[in-house]
Amino acid sequence: MKKFVLQREIKSRDPSTYRIPYQDLLNVQQYEAVMHDSGPALVIAGAGTGKTRTLIYRLARLVEDGAAPSSILLLTFTRRAARVMLDRAAGVLDDRCTKVRGGTFHHYCNQILHQYADRLGYSSNFTLLDQADTQDTVHHIRSSFAQNLRGQRFPQKQTLAAIFSASVNKQISLYEVIATDYPQFLQHHEAIEELQKRYSDYKSMNDVMDFDDLLVYTHRLLTKEKDVREIVASKNRFVMVDEYQDTNNLQAELASLFSSVHHNLMVVGDDAQSIYAFRGANFRNILAFPEQNTNCNIIKLEENYRSTQPILDLSNTLISKAKEKFEKKLYTRKNQGDLPGLIRASCERDQSRFIVQLLLQLREQGTPLKEIAVLFRNGRDSYDLEWQLNKKNIPFQKFGGQKFAEAAHIRDILSHIRVIVNPDDSIAWNRVLLLLEGIGPKSASELILWLKLNKSRDLSSSEIVSASYKKQLDSLSQVLAGLTGLKNQPGKAVELLVQYYKPLCEKRFDDHPKRLKDLDAFTGLSNGYSSLDQLLQELTLDPLDATALETEATSKDEYPLILSTIHSAKGLEWDTVFIIQCLDGIIPSGYSIDNPTALDEELRLLYVACSRAREKLFITYPVTKESSFGEYFSNPSRFLDNMPEDMLEPWMLEEEESDRKQLKE
Repeated sequence: MKKFVLQREIKSRDPSTYRIPYQDLLNVQQYEAVMHDSGPALVIAGAGTGKTRTLIYRLARLVEDGAAPSSILLLTFTRRAARVMLDRAAGVLDDRCTKVRGGTFHHYCNQILHQYADRLGYSSNFTLLDQADTQDTVHHIRSSFAQNLRGQRFPQKQTLAAIFSASVNKQISLYEVIATDYPQFLQHHEAIEELQKRYSDYKSMNDVMDFDDLLVYTHRLLTKEKDVREIVASKNRFVMVDEYQDTNNLQAELASLFSSVHHNLMVVGDDAQSIYAFRGANFRNILAFPEQNTNCNIIKLEENYRSTQPILDLSNTLISKAKEKFEKKLYTRKNQGDLPGLIRASCERDQSRFIVQLLLQLREQGTPLKEIAVLFRNGRDSYDLEWQLNKKNIPFQKFGGQKFAEAAHIRDILSHIRVIVNPDDSIAWNRVLLLLEGIGPKSASELILWLKLNKSRDLSSSEIVSASYKKQLDSLSQVLAGLTGLKNQPGKAVELLVQYYKPLCEKRFDDHPKRLKDLDAFTGLSNGYSSLDQLLQELTLDPLDATALETEATSKDEYPLILSTIHSAKGLEWDTVFIIQCLDGIIPSGYSIDNPTALDEELRLLYVACSRAREKLFITYPVTKESSFGEYFSNPSRFLDNMPEDMLEPWMLEEEESDRKQLKE
C-alpha cells in the first residue's frame, strides 16, 4: 500500500497570536524577512545588520506556524554555525527547532549520496577521503609520473590536490588553473590532466570520494535522475542558505535543485562581503539570484548595530566604488563617534611604533587588548609589528597567514646566518647542506665532520667533495665568505643571501612566488638591526610565533591583542581596529590591478576590514618600503584616493624633541 503524507498548511496569523513578539524584537526589514512565507527570497544583509538574528527568528517562526522541523533545511558554511543557530532558535522558541536539518553543503550531499550511491556506480558504504588521504592518494599515483620525468620539476602532492580542487570549485579547466596560478608547471599540463584522470579512476575502483566529489556527484545525481530529485526536493519545504555570496557555482545550482519542488528558497548574504574567489566563490551568484528566480522578494537589511556612523560613512563610500553591487546604505542610531584616522608613517618601523604606543594608550584608557585587532592583507605584513610587540612584552595571538619563524624558507635563511655567527652549529650546517642537490644525509654528515676538523667554512677545498656537487659548494662558500664581511650590515647580508637562495627556493617550493615575497619582507626588517648576531639573538629569544602563545598561557589576567588577516577576520568585530600596510600593491594586490573583477574583490576586502570596527578605526601605511632590491617609495591604496578629510582624518606622526636630538647625534 502506498502512503502519502499530507503536510499542514501554513496560514498567515495575527501577530498578537504568536508566542514570540516578533514585531517588538525586530526592525521592519528583519521582520519582513522573518515573516516571508512562500516563493524565493533574497535577503541582502549588510555588515552588522543582524543577519544571524534574522535567520534564527525565521526558523522559530516557521516552526511556530506549524512547519515540520524536518521539512526545513538550513545550509551554512560550517557545521558549528548551523548548530549555534538551531540552539539559539530553540532558546527563542523550544526544542523543536533542534530537529531542523542543518549543516554544510558537503554534509547534506554526503547524506544524499549514501542513500543513492548505486545510481552512480558506487556502493552505499563508500568512504570519504579527507585532505591528508587525498594528498596521499595523489602522491601514490604521482610516483609513476615522477619516474618518467626525472630531471624535471613536477608538482608535489599538495599542489596537485589544490589544482584538482580549484578546477572543480571554480568550474574551469585544469589548463586554466595551471596557467593562472602555477605557470611554472604549464609544460606538464598534459601529464597533470592524465594524472587527474587516473586519480578519478582510482577513486571509482576503490569506492571512495573526496570532498569535491560530494558536490559533483550530488549535482550529477539530481540533474540526471528526475525521480531522485523529486524525492529529495519534496522533503525540503523550506530551504535557507547562509552566506550565499560565498557559494561556488555548483553550490548555487545545488541550492536550486534542493528546493525545486516547493520553490521556497531564501538565500541570505552580502555581495559587499564576497572575498573568497580564490576558493572558487562566485559573488555573481548573489547578484544573479533575482533574475534566476521569478517573483523573487528582495529584502535589504541596512540598519547597522555594530559601528558608529563615521565608520559606516567611510565603509559606504568605499563600497560605492564597486562596479558590480546591490545598492544599499548602512546606517545606525549611534551617530556620534571619532572619525576614522589615516596615518602616514615614514617607514614600517614607525608604523609599528605608532600602533604599539597608541594601543597601550587605549589600554590605559580602559579598552582591553582583546577588544583591539590589527588587520592586514597577508601574513607577512605584520612581521615588523610582531617584533615591536615582543619587545614591549605585549601578548598577541595571530590568525591567518603562515607563522613567520616556522616557515621553512625563513628557517633556511636563518640557518645560513647561524653558521656565520657560530661555525660549529652542526644542525644549521645540516640544513644548509641538504638544500643542495645531490647531497644527502650521509654526504652532509661527512662534510660537517670535515668542517669541524679543519675549522673552515670553505667547503670547496675539502678533498672529500664529490664532483657532482662541487660547483654548488663553490657557490655556497663564496656566499658565506661574503656574509662574513657583512656581519655588521644585516640588511645587506640578508639581501646577498636571498639572491643566492632564490633559485633554491624556486626548486624546492611550488608556491615560491609567495615565499619570495616573505623574503623581501625579511630583508627590509633586517635593516633595523646592528648585526647578524643581534638579529639572530632577538629571533631566537623572542620567536614571533611562540611569544604570543606563551604569554597567553601565562598571563591569566589579560587576553591577548588580535593580529589577523582580513580573510580570517570576516564575521568578527572589535572595539578598535587597525588596518596596516594599506598600500597599492597590497590592498589592492598587484595581481588585481588590470582585472576589474579582481579589483572589485580587493575593494570588498577593504570594506570588510573597515566594517569590523565598532568605535575606532585607524588605517595606516608606510611611505617607504624595503625589499631585497633596496628601499623604494610606496603609495597609499588607490581606494583611499579623494577621500574627504571630514570622512577620513589625516594624522601626522612627529618625533618628540629629545628623540629628534638623538637622531641628529
